[in-house]
Amino acid sequence: MKKLIGKIMGARLWWLYLLLLLGSVNYLATIIHGRIDLTKEKRYTLSKATRELLGKLDEPVQIDVFLKGEFPAGFRKLANSTEEFLQLLKDRNGSKLLYRFISPQDELPGVAGKTWEDTLLAQGANAINLSVQLKAGEESKRVYPVAMVKYKDRQTLVNLYSGGRRMISPVEMNSAEAMMEYQFAKALDGLLNNSKPRVGYLFGNGEPTDARTYGIQDALSRDYNLGLIDLKKYRHIPVDATDPGKVDVLISVKPRLQFTEDDKFKLDQYLMKGGKLMFFLDNLIAEQDSLRFQTETVAYDRNLNLTDQLFKYGVRVNTDLVMDLQCDFMPFAVGGNQENPQYEFLRWNYYPLFESKGNHTINKNIGLVAGRFVNSLDTIAAQGIRKTALLQSSSNSRIISTPALISLNENRNVPQDVRFNKSGIPVAYLLEGRFSSLYRNRLSRAQLDTLAASGNPFIPAAEQETKIIVAGDGDLVLNDFSPKEGPLPLGMNFYTVGSQYEYSFANRDFFLNSLEYLVNRPVVIETRNKDVILRLLDTQKVKEQKSTWQFVNIALPLLLVLLAGWFYQQLRKRKYAA
Repeated sequence: MKKLIGKIMGARLWWLYLLLLLGSVNYLATIIHGRIDLTKEKRYTLSKATRELLGKLDEPVQIDVFLKGEFPAGFRKLANSTEEFLQLLKDRNGSKLLYRFISPQDELPGVAGKTWEDTLLAQGANAINLSVQLKAGEESKRVYPVAMVKYKDRQTLVNLYSGGRRMISPVEMNSAEAMMEYQFAKALDGLLNNSKPRVGYLFGNGEPTDARTYGIQDALSRDYNLGLIDLKKYRHIPVDATDPGKVDVLISVKPRLQFTEDDKFKLDQYLMKGGKLMFFLDNLIAEQDSLRFQTETVAYDRNLNLTDQLFKYGVRVNTDLVMDLQCDFMPFAVGGNQENPQYEFLRWNYYPLFESKGNHTINKNIGLVAGRFVNSLDTIAAQGIRKTALLQSSSNSRIISTPALISLNENRNVPQDVRFNKSGIPVAYLLEGRFSSLYRNRLSRAQLDTLAASGNPFIPAAEQETKIIVAGDGDLVLNDFSPKEGPLPLGMNFYTVGSQYEYSFANRDFFLNSLEYLVNRPVVIETRNKDVILRLLDTQKVKEQKSTWQFVNIALPLLLVLLAGWFYQQLRKRKYAA
């Protein structure tokens, strides 16, 4: 090898061989990609689930990212992070994955007068309004932080940024990057698998079925089959996979009427057979509408008759209200007169905002979840049942017991922080395990014989592990309604829309994550477990060491070059001194 290198370097046209070698290396680098992931959390390594999904592709996937144009720094970084991730996917299966960046304002090919923006709006994408400074002046512009994934004759949208702010914070950017693999893996999994889990929405006990459920319908429309379940009309709820009417998950959202023992028995046996339950309950009658024409109202027990059943399963929804200094805003009359009141946005402690603790797959990497007149939860000893708190209050919260007086006058003065001295009050729990029936040892022999004769024998305890999610707030998964704009996206506050306090909370993400965990989609769940550590600079050290690092990065390289040149000249002088 040394002789060969020596011959090449000694040849007359050695530089031509060198150029040929460099050209060959560069060409190989364009077709062969490789990288070594040295990050602690394996940030640039695809999970096994994602690699398996890419391996299942038998036709090319086209990914269109709508982040092309002049944007603020946060959205430019989001575009760069998306391109880096898509290149990572392409390196894994380059022949089956194609991607491009498109401006939403570009015209659709072959369709005059139609833009990509029209397609995105039809698909349900939400725009973020920006004010971008361009050379011709200030122009109003909308950005769609989404990607469209097309496979065969199907397509779906991928949400790249779940927030609604014009400026993306470092924490939000970190969350978006951490969730990117999950979002694309979820889209690919949905396109590859035609079967959809069936979700039953309970009604008949006063559950809302009006425009407030639009957010639920919209969230489930892509990956789930949603149907109404009236407990009064069902002898039993099918769970067997061979039954075409099988229900994978039952959801009870803000029931207002008492459950009968027959209703509870059907839910109990559905759970014993392996079904999954989700309860979003308001245990107190406390509504914002009650304060529209009066300054105060009393919250009192709704008496849903579910206490003993949930108690048996290991949780209790308390008849109280959680107040939190970390809360959403409401407009309050602070001056003026009755004809022309002066309104100001103030924090409303009955609208708590729950931060993600990241202690479970369901609540990992999601933003704030908004609640309204929320009840706290307690856990009860239940053999073999694992309990995980999914949502908790901040470190500045309190509880008021019934009968609870809710008054608008509370916001006339700044809340006394000393009273908000509780931390981490749980308001949503996940229960997992083999549950025992509420009706065990409670049915007569005649009742047992009747059930057995009907083909649905009584099951005293679950034969397999199943799951329940209980939240002490029915409004958690209900959307607001605007007379002008119609149903608002899930997680938006009607009272703050259009104001500086407008924000899209993560209620939709929490709801969908909960469902995905209950239906046990391991491919999607695995990709949510990735953590991306946010490593921010220490601002104090930056100030103290600013001059030092400026010298190291700017002046020192120049000094080294000058020093090397000086040594080189000295060597030449010595060599040719004679």
